Order: sequence, then C-alpha cells, then structure tokens
Amino acid sequence: MVQIYTKSEIEKMRTAGRIAGTALHLAGRAIREGVTTLELDNIIRRYISKQGAKASFYKYDGFPNSACISLNSKVIHGIPNKNEHIKNGDIVSIDVGAYIGGFHGDTAYTFVCGKAAPDIQKLVDETKEALRLGLLACVVGNRIGDIGNAIQTHCESFGYGVVRDYIGHGVGRNLHESPEVPNFGKAGHGTRLIAGMTLAVEPMINLSGEGVRKLADGWTIVTKSGSVSAHFEHTVAITENGPDILTLPDSDL
Repeated sequence: MVQIYTKSEIEKMRTAGRIAGTALHLAGRAIREGVTTLELDNIIRRYISKQGAKASFYKYDGFPNSACISLNSKVIHGIPNKNEHIKNGDIVSIDVGAYIGGFHGDTAYTFVCGKAAPDIQKLVDETKEALRLGLLACVVGNRIGDIGNAIQTHCESFGYGVVRDYIGHGVGRNLHESPEVPNFGKAGHGTRLIAGMTLAVEPMINLSGEGVRKLADGWTIVTKSGSVSAHFEHTVAITENGPDILTLPDSDL
C-alpha cells in the first residue's frame, strides 16, 4: 500500500534526509588515494550518531555497517572493509540512510577519486543527469513509468546498461515502502503520483550490460560484465509545487 504523508511528516523526513545527505558528502570529502572504505563508513557512522540519529542500514537484514560503499564494478551494497584501499581513478558509490523522529532519509552519490578515465567520468556524469531527469518527472499526475522512462531513455542513448534487478522504492516510516520505482519503464504507465508520496529515486547504471550478480558475502552486487557502475539517489516528496528533494546536505557543508 502506498503511503501518503502530511506536510509535517515530510518535514520530519527532511530532517532525516539532511543528516543522511550531509554524512554522505562528509565521507565524499575524505576520499583520496589510500583511504579505506571502512574509514569512510566510520565518518558516516560518527556524524549520524552525533546528530542523535541512527544509520538506517546498520543491522538492516543483518547488514554489518552504517553505509554501503561500492567501488568500480560493485553496483550496490558493498561492505566497508579495512583492507579495501581506494586508488586514484576509482569511482566510489556511497549509499547512506539516516533514521530520526520516526522517519528515514535515503541517498547515494558516486564520487571520483582523483581523475577517472574519460569514459568512466562520462558514465558518472550521465548517471547523475539521469537522476535529475527522473526527479523532474516526480510531479503530481505523472506515473511511476514516467520516472523510469526518463532515466532509461537518457542512459540507453549512451549505450549504458540500466540495472533491472534492483530499483528505487517508497521511503518514509520504513526504509523500503511501496511503490517500487524502476529505472526503466513506459511513460504513462504505473502508479499515479499524488501529493504526499515520498520516493527514493536511484538510477544504477552500468558502463556495459545490465546484468548483475551477488558475491559470496551475500550482499555485494557487481556487474556481470566486469564494467564499472554508477549510482545516485535522492529521497523526494511529491508536492503540488513540484518535486521536493529531502536529502540535500547542509547548505554550509
């Protein structure tokens, strides 16, 4: 069942979203050659805790860390590790959730360590643009398919693979709620968007091929092709005045 939230509830979600967004970008600032993914996770964990919030992902279905940190061909759900050192040219996808006041905020961003190869940098840039286009489709009267179609059309125009096995979702009192928000679909199809819906829109885009597989750790999802993958995400509220992004970091960051 799709949840509809009041303006006051959405403001509570914005508080959670701001914490998640700020934690995410604080970790992004710390990315440099030699830093481990566990060090980034610790930055996120400490910031969220300092704000009086909880990391949404910690112990979620048994996930062992505060954030999902996925390098290069890892699409999502990478487990931070003290032995995983970031190198120049790596792309680092960080997915963060924060829970406070009864609500979650969920956001992700793909950072580049140093300078990436041109084709990889373009993938990152166009995946970020795909998120922007998907968010622009989050207006009253549109349908879920309009969001996915905007993302799919943009990314496939560059020959990229749009991941089908993992998708966006509703978010609010629970980290994952209805409706499902695929990054592909037909315009004009699916659940109609109405004011008060809150969605996590999150394109996961592979440089080559849409296929993915799960590693033996039971969490990490990687591309079948071995190519790199980018991931961006915002939590957005559907309002009568257009899409309202709830996971922007603090303005003074």
